[in-house]
Amino acid sequence: MPYHEFECSKCIPERKQHAVTKGPGEDLTSCLPKGYLNTIPGSISERGCAYCGAKHVIGTPMKDVIHLSHGPIGCTYDTWQTKRYISDNGNFQLKYTFATDVREKHIVFGAEKLLKQNIIEAFQQFPDIKRMTIYQTCATALIGDDINAIAEEVMEELPDVDIFICNSPGFAGPSQSGGHHKINIAWINQKVGTVEPTITSDYVINYVGEYNIQGDQEVMQDFFKRMGIQVLSTFTGNGSYDDLRAMHKAHLNVLECARSAEYICNELRVRYGIPRLDIDGFGFEPLSQSLRKVAMFFGIQDRAEAIIAEETARWKPELDWYKERLKGKKVCLWPGGSKLWHWAHVIEEEMGLKVVSVYTKFGHQGDMEKGIARCGEDALAIDDPNELEGLEALEMLKPDIIFTGKRPGEVAKKVGVPYLNAHAYHNGPYKGYEGWVRFARDIYNAIYSPIHQLAALDISRDPIPTDKGFVTQRMLSDASLPEEIRASTTLRQYSGAYDSVTPLRDKTYPTFDSRPAAAE
Repeated sequence: MPYHEFECSKCIPERKQHAVTKGPGEDLTSCLPKGYLNTIPGSISERGCAYCGAKHVIGTPMKDVIHLSHGPIGCTYDTWQTKRYISDNGNFQLKYTFATDVREKHIVFGAEKLLKQNIIEAFQQFPDIKRMTIYQTCATALIGDDINAIAEEVMEELPDVDIFICNSPGFAGPSQSGGHHKINIAWINQKVGTVEPTITSDYVINYVGEYNIQGDQEVMQDFFKRMGIQVLSTFTGNGSYDDLRAMHKAHLNVLECARSAEYICNELRVRYGIPRLDIDGFGFEPLSQSLRKVAMFFGIQDRAEAIIAEETARWKPELDWYKERLKGKKVCLWPGGSKLWHWAHVIEEEMGLKVVSVYTKFGHQGDMEKGIARCGEDALAIDDPNELEGLEALEMLKPDIIFTGKRPGEVAKKVGVPYLNAHAYHNGPYKGYEGWVRFARDIYNAIYSPIHQLAALDISRDPIPTDKGFVTQRMLSDASLPEEIRASTTLRQYSGAYDSVTPLRDKTYPTFDSRPAAAE
């Protein structure tokens, strides 16, 4: 077994089984780290909790809902506005967060009265919002508050409101993935089948495991609309509470993020006979195959092929332009659960990048299996790394860029490695054909950014081009500049190959050969 032992974790021998290096000819039986286990004491994990997985990942993207956390105010504050789950109702779910603000006296004497008071007050403050989700937290779960009973009382007193209870305290699982499961099952148990929808098409789907990060869902919905498909509900990006109560009337469940939402798809299949079809909205070829699969289910393949041909012709030349310039660049793929395997192969095949490491903080064994299977030899796979292990991996692998969340990403920037936010994106959406080009552009701009290159200077020893100011690539090619400036090796070294001025939709690009630093 090719385990990788981090120097910083030698005092925790169990951690050795949570990192492997994929060697030549090895399959998943010999290069799969342990995963989705309780955090090892002393490893200082950066995982989220089950409450976070339920509220932050899945619940909060519902747009027309008061999301109320029953617990200390820090719990809801920690899950407020940390992802760009946009909606078309003025981003209500991003602007406001609600908590009962449980304190020591409530732990001693109970917080049920406080909860009821907060529920009624929230509905009074926002009279246009008639739906609420209440999230259990560790503190109120431990003291045994009966949230369900309080919710029933309020719904009897206010018959025009509806309340969903998510009993997913932080300790309900090894990581946030435990919360994914909790809210999936709670939703189908409590709410699915309680509303009858209006059907407007012969082809009706639930789009599941899609959270509308910077508009991802809108991109995919546009493809479905062009194919004549009605999206009955989106679980849960820009999703409406009542639309999601009608999930039982769809003909097909189209599943994007299998890590967070496969549970409700499986239950819809068992209880209502709705089949599940897994798709992938990232990358030209995976997206094209996904559209073909959905179309084939309904017998409308010609509509999918028309979209694929049009979008590919429009955007493939621009993707190829970036691929030529990203070829061979090393990337650490350290995202959430499903992007581990959604991105691992396609960024190599369609962008020319080399994946040197994959990791997941909350993914299951299946996620690691798919991610490692799609990586090449020598890739380092890590389950639930802590900050010190992450830094050690960066020092060893020397990647050109990492795709990860904000916390490890900001740490990477401090050691001179640019990062792109794999959770909330930098300049998304990243789904769709145009979105994939936008992702490539963000990668290109991060790697070749003069700011990152200048930030890597050691001012105690490295030459700093301050004598004539910072000269950009555009200035270097300016014939009016004196020859000694344009020929300056110091300036050429740190000017990079950055060109953020070129619009994404502009097909006229400068030639790469005119960019000295990149050409070298």
